[in-house]
Amino acid sequence: MAILPFLLFWVLLALVSTIFVAPFLLRSFARIVGRHLRLNTQERRSQIYQRVRTEETKLSTKDGKLGDADVDWYTMESDAVDATARRESKDWDGIVGFFHPFCNAGGGGERVLWAAIKAIQTRWPKAICVVYTGDHNIEKTAVLSRVADRFNIHLHPPTVVFLYLSTRYYVLSSTYPHLTLLGQSLGSVILAYDAFQLLIPDIFIDTMGYAFALAFSKLLFPKIPTGAYVHYPTISTDMLDSLNEGGQGLNAGTGKGLKGLLKRRYWRLFSRMYGWSGGQVDVVMTNSSWTRDHIRSLWGPSRSRRGKSSEVDVVFPPVAVEELEEQIEVSLESENQRERIILYIAQFRPEKNHAMILEAFSSLVNSTSSTSGPTRLVLVGSVRNSDDAKRVYELRLLAHELKIKDVVDFVCDAPWPNVLDWLRRSWVGVNGMWNEHFGIGVVEYQAAGLISVVHDSGGPKADIIVVYDGGPTGFHATTKEEFTEAFEKALSMSPEETLPMRLRARASAKRFTEGAFAERWIGQMQRLVDLQVGVED
Repeated sequence: MAILPFLLFWVLLALVSTIFVAPFLLRSFARIVGRHLRLNTQERRSQIYQRVRTEETKLSTKDGKLGDADVDWYTMESDAVDATARRESKDWDGIVGFFHPFCNAGGGGERVLWAAIKAIQTRWPKAICVVYTGDHNIEKTAVLSRVADRFNIHLHPPTVVFLYLSTRYYVLSSTYPHLTLLGQSLGSVILAYDAFQLLIPDIFIDTMGYAFALAFSKLLFPKIPTGAYVHYPTISTDMLDSLNEGGQGLNAGTGKGLKGLLKRRYWRLFSRMYGWSGGQVDVVMTNSSWTRDHIRSLWGPSRSRRGKSSEVDVVFPPVAVEELEEQIEVSLESENQRERIILYIAQFRPEKNHAMILEAFSSLVNSTSSTSGPTRLVLVGSVRNSDDAKRVYELRLLAHELKIKDVVDFVCDAPWPNVLDWLRRSWVGVNGMWNEHFGIGVVEYQAAGLISVVHDSGGPKADIIVVYDGGPTGFHATTKEEFTEAFEKALSMSPEETLPMRLRARASAKRFTEGAFAERWIGQMQRLVDLQVGVED
């Protein structure tokens, strides 16, 4: 019996060591790794500054400096930014690292990335924006040309730098047949380490949703400010609820039995890990009030424990509202020029629910109602990889099976002028995704004067297709039957009914302009710059 207290002493000592000493050792080891990475990348940092100066010199001879048109792109001064901080950091010339491994995808997330870089170039012209990307088959000139064609965003080339990651494989969902969320999140840590082997930035911003990468950055480099622009929470209470019978989304109704029970527990454990990671981030932005509410719920407790005083702010994504207003007329005369086209602008991803829209459209086409008339469905979206290409092929097969292939058009990787043309011609704009985080395409529908039919959830429901100026700005639907009914209603409205709705929708869309995004982005970015230069207390 005398040996029992001795054993208890060593057990308690081991527990205390595990709880208090192990984290200290981990942090110390991480700091050593961080210092090693910083030393190893100093030469590349110097090379980048030298390359930027060389490109600036070459471009200046061609009158390539930022002109008045660039400066007027948005109102630079934000009331939210302290004037003293502006004076002390206006000439900031540091490096902003954007963690965006799929920068050439051409979707709404990429519009945010390029608009953010544009805003930084305008406010801090000496700053360098480094994009960590896994797109090895791209060249800067071609990418920036595509950005100009697709988004009408013209960037200053010298201060945009691409660094190419070799481990993007670790964040692909196809890499993890099981435990996909955890695998991709831990894979983002490997990818972040890959990025830091190339260059240590002065400010590190994730614009794709890799919270674990930001936490890893804080572990290695505690003094480097981190920012997150969250398009969609990696996990949410809605996802957990979707496991129930009658749920929605890709995992609807999969919570039954032992496998379902294990999945619930796995997701709950992951949500705690996700919340801890979010607690490490200095500045957090979300693209909608729906995303903000979920991020507050998931990250809020951890952020409070770590004394992160900054609020989670909504920074609506930039939409080319002004250009759409200039290019597309919305009037009684233009009503006669619109065709009976239902337009769906979205990447060809599973969650966009193209299949349901095809089925709802098929029901409309086969309807005996005299108000239907000849109508076309046009699906416009980018094809990022072979998986997307396969998905388009399967959707074409579905259109053939539904006997609607002759009235369905697939428009892949369309340049911006082509998208404008479809927006000008179409009557209805549709979005079929459950819990769409925001819905840039929906705002484009509004600005172009389309009658929107959107899923009754997420950002389109909470922020975009809302009552404005005392009247509706579109229709909501959930099921295939409801979408068919909404299509029918929208297409059967008279010009006297559609024009007021189109005008209300266009006026409502002014909340989501590129200028509004830039101003709010600069307000948040200023806080990161202040942290980096030591302006904030």
